[in-house]
Amino acid sequence: MHEYGFSGLLDRQNRTDLAPLTLASGQPVAGGEYTIKSGGYYRIEINADGSQELALSGGDFFRAIWINEIVIEDIEIRPMGVHSIEFDSAGTARLSFIAVLPGRYTLSVPGSSGDTLQAVFNIQ
Repeated sequence: MHEYGFSGLLDRQNRTDLAPLTLASGQPVAGGEYTIKSGGYYRIEINADGSQELALSGGDFFRAIWINEIVIEDIEIRPMGVHSIEFDSAGTARLSFIAVLPGRYTLSVPGSSGDTLQAVFNIQ
């Protein structure tokens, strides 16, 4: 049994901040694979430097998690579903979510095939 407190699973004390993702021309998206647990509450930032219009796409990943919110410039978005997040210029998006379905999932730059242009999430 877990004791989550008044706010339940979404209490800040239950949240784990993951290493940020980077969208920059010629740079790797992630520093390595992420291993997270089903039922865990996570937050990750996606930082774009504006060097190129880039997106991260991953319908399978987004269907394997429950998104609490996406925050962009202090605007909180609570979507029913997401397929991709695209940056036309420099900025940061912060995604908070609960991992749900175990498996191996990727977020990748559309049209890319290189391992450095993707982030791999292993949900246990």
